[in-house]
Amino acid sequence: MKKIILFLVLFIIICVGVFVKVYASAQEPLNTAQEKAVSLAKEKVEFNEVEDFHIYHGTETVSVLEGKNKKGENIIVWIPEKSKKVIWDKRKNGISKEDAVQRLLEEKSPKKIISVKLGMENNIPLWEIYYRSENNLINYYYVDFKTGEWLKKIENL
Repeated sequence: MKKIILFLVLFIIICVGVFVKVYASAQEPLNTAQEKAVSLAKEKVEFNEVEDFHIYHGTETVSVLEGKNKKGENIIVWIPEKSKKVIWDKRKNGISKEDAVQRLLEEKSPKKIISVKLGMENNIPLWEIYYRSENNLINYYYVDFKTGEWLKKIENL
C-alpha cells in the first residue's frame, strides 16, 4: 500500500512539473514580446507603469500596452509589429470599453460578449468586440477608439 501511495505522489509531482514546464515554454514568446514592446514604448513615451499587455491580431499584428505615464495619467500604446512605430494616446482622449460595448448594443443584440480589447487597423486605434449572436455564430464589431464610430463588422462566422 505504501508503494502505491508513493508511486501516486511521485506521478502527481512529475505531472505538475511537466505542466509547469509546458506552460512556461508557452508563455516565453509572449513575455519576450512584452519586454520588447515596453522597451520601445519607454524610448518614445514617458511610460512608467504597465498595467496590461496583449497582442492584437488583425490585418497586422499590434502590441498593445496600457498603463500610466510619469504624471500618473492612464495611457495606451500601440506598436505595429512591422513598422515598430510607437503610437500612443491618453485613455481619456478615447471612448471607454463600456462606451464601445454600448455602441454595439445600439445596433445588435449579442447573445454573449466574449471579449473587448484594444487593437489597431490601418493606423486607427480601435476597440474589437468579439461576440456570439443568437444563432451562436461568431461576430466581430470594430469601433474607433477616438470617435466611437463603427469601423467594420465581421459577421456570422
